Amino acid sequence: MKNAISNSLISMKNNSFTILSAIALLLIGSCKETPPEQAKTQETIKPPNIVFILSDDQAWTDYGFMGHEHIETPNLDKLANESLTFTRGYVPTSLCAPSLASIITGVYPRTHGVLANDRVLPGDVKDKGGKNHWRTSWRPKNYATVIDNFNKLKTTLPKLLKEKGYLSFQTGKWWLGNHTNGGFDDGMTHGDPERGGRHGDYGLEIGREGMDTLYRYIDVAMEKEKPFFMWYAPFLPHSPHNPPDSLLQKYLPKAPTEYVAKYWAMCEWFDITCGQLMDYIEDKGETENTLFVYVCDNGWVQNETNSAYNEISKRSPYDYGLRTPIMYKWKGKITPYLDTLSLTSSLDMVPTVLSLLNMELPQELDGINILNKNALMERDALFGEIYAHDFNTIEGSLYYRMAMTHPYKLILPNETNKPNEKVQLFNIYEDPYEQKDISLEHPEIVENLKQKIESSWVERPQDN
Repeated sequence: MKNAISNSLISMKNNSFTILSAIALLLIGSCKETPPEQAKTQETIKPPNIVFILSDDQAWTDYGFMGHEHIETPNLDKLANESLTFTRGYVPTSLCAPSLASIITGVYPRTHGVLANDRVLPGDVKDKGGKNHWRTSWRPKNYATVIDNFNKLKTTLPKLLKEKGYLSFQTGKWWLGNHTNGGFDDGMTHGDPERGGRHGDYGLEIGREGMDTLYRYIDVAMEKEKPFFMWYAPFLPHSPHNPPDSLLQKYLPKAPTEYVAKYWAMCEWFDITCGQLMDYIEDKGETENTLFVYVCDNGWVQNETNSAYNEISKRSPYDYGLRTPIMYKWKGKITPYLDTLSLTSSLDMVPTVLSLLNMELPQELDGINILNKNALMERDALFGEIYAHDFNTIEGSLYYRMAMTHPYKLILPNETNKPNEKVQLFNIYEDPYEQKDISLEHPEIVENLKQKIESSWVERPQDN
């Protein structure tokens, strides 16, 4: 598995890790000496605007503030410097649709039912030809049930925020049909398969083709004097990797191949759009009344010899697929701090936002309020789950379950669907690139983490 990475990539990553902490501390500056404090949660006259910024297919290493030697991300570096920033964040699964669904609901895929990107049933035949092969009749028919079940969930953040008078807007990636299925008041994605709707349609234009639609949404909310929730999930740095030529030329001399240069350039292109969004909110005088939350939906390691991703990243149970920095910025309310130890999850985003607004947390949420220091310290594990890209039932499609602790991570393959793979254990604090499986050396730790995983699944719903 590890041999699939080129030597030059391994060398670059390992070398960069040895200086990661020093680089990060320099960028964060004085923040490192001030422990995170729970933000003020008293009622205010005007609730804060909330902006979720989501990167699409980007490794946890691929930012300036995370120590990358070549990729430049000055706007996200600045956001990290001004945020409560967790460098050991995770998403519960390493594929777009289920990861995004977990971010907006605060629950695991096995609860919201969006297990992967496409649903198949016995007897389905996929048309492999053409770029729109997924528009065959089985997909909208099968996925309609998933969307219908998802639509019944009451824990999507836009639905919950209506209680506080929020307007909510969707831009960018959105797999669940029309934007209204998530409770958004307005959005760019129509989700009609007959018109090219699958994972964002018109929403995928944001960032790549300008930011005007997003700006108009903000203007509407301000004209109505309403707080807004903005879902900014651009199709960046996701393939196709077709960055502006000026950025490509910048990275070609630094990268081992053109494929890598294009990916690096896409990371900076995404960063530029983040700067444009934050600048617009600043120009409107709303920065101090806006909560920014950053996360990436899943990881990506670019192959050097073709345009595809490496098997250790997207769709894999490894940290190159699951790990992401997570940031929370509310100027004057959340103390900036670089946390390099605590384990946090994208599942924490919904309960943290609701806690900031003094709202009751739904019992079904799987995350915690990360501003509650006791809850953060008492957390003993995070969990993950990965399914087949084309899924049917939970048991029929489950590939892996994971447990992340301090300092160990267990990868537990499903014996039915992955019969030839073995359990793996890594010390992810000493071995962040998961180079050495230590499962045979620590059978007691393996067993303990297996039990934690099984316990976390006791309340899971029946297959559907």
